[in-house]
Amino acid sequence: MSRLKYTDRCRTVKVNMTPTDPARASPAERILAAADKLFYHHGIRAVGVDAVAAEAGVSKRTLYNYYATKDDLIAAYLVARFRHIAPSDAPAREQLLGYFDHLERVFAKSDYRGCPYVNAVCELSDPKHAAVGIALQFKEQRRQWMRALLQRIGANDADALATQLQLLAEGAVSAALVHGDPVPALARAARAAAEVLIDASLKPSADTRAARSRSHGRPKQREAAPSSRG
Repeated sequence: MSRLKYTDRCRTVKVNMTPTDPARASPAERILAAADKLFYHHGIRAVGVDAVAAEAGVSKRTLYNYYATKDDLIAAYLVARFRHIAPSDAPAREQLLGYFDHLERVFAKSDYRGCPYVNAVCELSDPKHAAVGIALQFKEQRRQWMRALLQRIGANDADALATQLQLLAEGAVSAALVHGDPVPALARAARAAAEVLIDASLKPSADTRAARSRSHGRPKQREAAPSSRG
């Protein structure tokens, strides 16, 4: 059974990541599914454990047997949404731009409510909450994925460019939430900007061009005449 574990300063939360038939789901899995549905669509602050227990079809006592506090349940909800991705064998540039195509499809969903990690951090407003560490892990994992792909295609300063691409994606996510209705142009605009940045990074840097220019401008040294001595 696959499990993902997140550890913060004071607790460890274990989450079952194996997809389960709802009819055969354990109480813990039903509770987590209920929390995912209610927290994401209605907000973490607005939803109490009573509502989660009712949605899961368990008693409040049963919920606390699996998740000792609401904070534990919040952390479990966020960890369960974490999907580790790694570069595939597809062309790196195609994967990078495809991420923005993916965002366009996500924005078009009727139940889209923005990034659950950003939502949680904003709602909780507690820098010491486990949600902050989980959100940071998620965002950095996405950035490292971009960085690895940029390194594969030989981009200049892949680390900085990965940050720039991530900011484009984050901006599109926020803008889509503010606009409300599906706006494909937002994801497409971010994709177009990403394409410009990626392609520009594949060109020789200014320092490289200057070095080449200096090298080409130097007069060639005369080769020594061959010695007449055998």
